[in-house]
Amino acid sequence: MLGWFRRLLPHEERFFDLFAKHSQKVVLGAEALEGMLKGGEETPVYCQRVSQFENDADQITREVLTAVRRTFITPFDRGDIKNLITALDDAIDQMQQTAKAVMLFEVRSFEPPMREIGSILVQCAMLVGRALPLMQSMGQNVATLTAMTEEITRLEGRVDDLNDIGLKHLYVKHRDGNAMDFIVGAEIYKHLEKVADRFDDVANEINSIVIEQV
Repeated sequence: MLGWFRRLLPHEERFFDLFAKHSQKVVLGAEALEGMLKGGEETPVYCQRVSQFENDADQITREVLTAVRRTFITPFDRGDIKNLITALDDAIDQMQQTAKAVMLFEVRSFEPPMREIGSILVQCAMLVGRALPLMQSMGQNVATLTAMTEEITRLEGRVDDLNDIGLKHLYVKHRDGNAMDFIVGAEIYKHLEKVADRFDDVANEINSIVIEQV
């Protein structure tokens, strides 16, 4: 009965606009991260881009949290809105942490599995960007949203595999050489894997909301 009554009341659709804006920054951040992982002298430029997009995303996150406090009727549960935007923000925050590690260790070349992970993270970001607008009409888009979130989870599993492959390659490459190179490479892999984990968190939040609302 309460759900029926809520559907009759006007909703604050600005949330979906803000989700879309945030997801655009996440996509741009992932693309900058992918560019960073190509290596070379442009690496610091791409790191700076990641940080800028992360700062932009933080501002949008603050707008969402302010809107949650000020809006009487939200499109879905306030806690779910907070959890979703926080999960999104955590993804781009972790991209920034990766870029910071690259700058700290002055890395300018990256292993092939790292570059493949970068490409996968862009795919994850784009899937999230496509999924969020569909949440305005969840009942009509359950199957599509489920397929998208399942694909994000599959991609996260692929990143786990690449992480294992990459660490093994680093060990073989550096076991008789410079241990610091192994440590730095392992640190980069750890950060990249965490970005994928955060995208999986976003997928889980979307699934949770769909289950509650449909």
